[in-house]
Amino acid sequence: MTEELTIEEQNELLRIARESISAQFKGSPPPEPLMQSQRLKENRGAFVTLHDKNHCLRGCIGSFMADKPIYMTVREMAVQAAFHDPRFSPLEEEELADIHIEISVLSPLKEIDDVDEIEVGKHGIYIVKGFHCGTLLPQVAVECCWDRRTFLEHTCMKAGLPPDGWKEGARILTYSAQIFSEIGPKHPK
Repeated sequence: MTEELTIEEQNELLRIARESISAQFKGSPPPEPLMQSQRLKENRGAFVTLHDKNHCLRGCIGSFMADKPIYMTVREMAVQAAFHDPRFSPLEEEELADIHIEISVLSPLKEIDDVDEIEVGKHGIYIVKGFHCGTLLPQVAVECCWDRRTFLEHTCMKAGLPPDGWKEGARILTYSAQIFSEIGPKHPK
């Protein structure tokens, strides 16, 4: 991963995410970055996660593709998480004030040969097998107090595979993330 984002850059991405969702309600164009940081113009993948006032998941969408500047990826993923996560109904405008936003800026994917390479709390997992694929972000395993095997099993289930689907014929890729939110940065345990 390239150099980590500063607090100012993190706050700018959080502002862009929130204003992108707000602009969608108003039919306005999405926001542009206010700061001239070169890191916000680097092509990076990212996930945007929304939590409701009870800290429950309300939407999470992201892209591993590093084909556009990170501020544009965050802008798009915020709108996708708010309105197009198939697990949830679209966000209502009156909910926006109670939503808090978390952003995970991703490193490139790395295929692994041995699951012992997975470090819980550091790595996210992306599993591909046949037409099935699924991912869980690094913070999920920490928040759920999972060990490596449980993390793999839940990633398989998210991909629509049986829990042991990782054992044979699956491609397993890992990535790390710089994770920050409107309620403060998260640190792996």
